[in-house]
Amino acid sequence: MKNLFLILVVAIVVPSAAFAQTASGIGIKGGLNYNANGKYVESATQASKNPDRNVGYHIGLFGKIGDKLYLRPEIIYTKTKSDYDNDSFEMQKLDAPILVGLKILGPVSVFAGPSFQYILDTEYEGITIGDIEDDFSVGLNFGVGVNFKKVGIDLRYERGFSKNEADILQNNGLSVNDRLDTRPDQLILSLAIIL
Repeated sequence: MKNLFLILVVAIVVPSAAFAQTASGIGIKGGLNYNANGKYVESATQASKNPDRNVGYHIGLFGKIGDKLYLRPEIIYTKTKSDYDNDSFEMQKLDAPILVGLKILGPVSVFAGPSFQYILDTEYEGITIGDIEDDFSVGLNFGVGVNFKKVGIDLRYERGFSKNEADILQNNGLSVNDRLDTRPDQLILSLAIIL
């Protein structure tokens, strides 16, 4: 799986860099992620009580090919945090969305596409996590963006195509009946700059 993910990254970055000279360009991006545990509306309601409990961040590179209709491959390092019963589950991962976008009105565009995820590391406060079903998973990104020349802001929603869970283990190594979803729904707010 690691080799497959590396091949995917090269397949995204190399064409973006090659075509960027004749199209829109390559750039950097970063921002905040908000993870939902369970139903998103319930999770957002809980966030009003503890606004920092499920907030993470991301930083990465992207390529943009085209103008009105465009292709936008990205490679992003993401660190997420999710609270489960007042314990914090943290995850570091590489995300590789491949988005297709369309300008709909002036600087406003909509986009969607698959997002490939490779988990680098996970940590759950004071508890050992068993093997994650798959280090590599696929999800969906869709959202809206506003671009002003070389600067853009976008808000997107991400969800996995399937749950990717890990067992929680007791200190003696025996499995507990609890499981964590390593592919939670997310709201992602990003600032992007074309170089």
